[in-house]
Amino acid sequence: MSESAKRSPPPPEGEYDDNPEWTEEDFANARPASEVLGPEIAARLIRRGRPVKAAGEKKEAVSIRLSPDVLAHFRATGEGWQTRIDEALRRVVGKR
Repeated sequence: MSESAKRSPPPPEGEYDDNPEWTEEDFANARPASEVLGPEIAARLIRRGRPVKAAGEKKEAVSIRLSPDVLAHFRATGEGWQTRIDEALRRVVGKR
């Protein structure tokens, strides 16, 4: 089968009108988000990943072996079970 026969037919006219292809004029008129929205708002929109934490709040990745019943108990509580293990350990060492 030829390459042209494998391609999908073009979308019906007007199907992508809400996201038209940029023209040379569009590219020439484009401005960085920081110019249009201001640097603070642009930074919040562009920032990705988890929020930056202070040095004392950063957590450290470790490998730990837990009893199957303990692990099952915390996993059964749903999403965030690792945080709940951290909270339980903090209570034991008197940090909360």
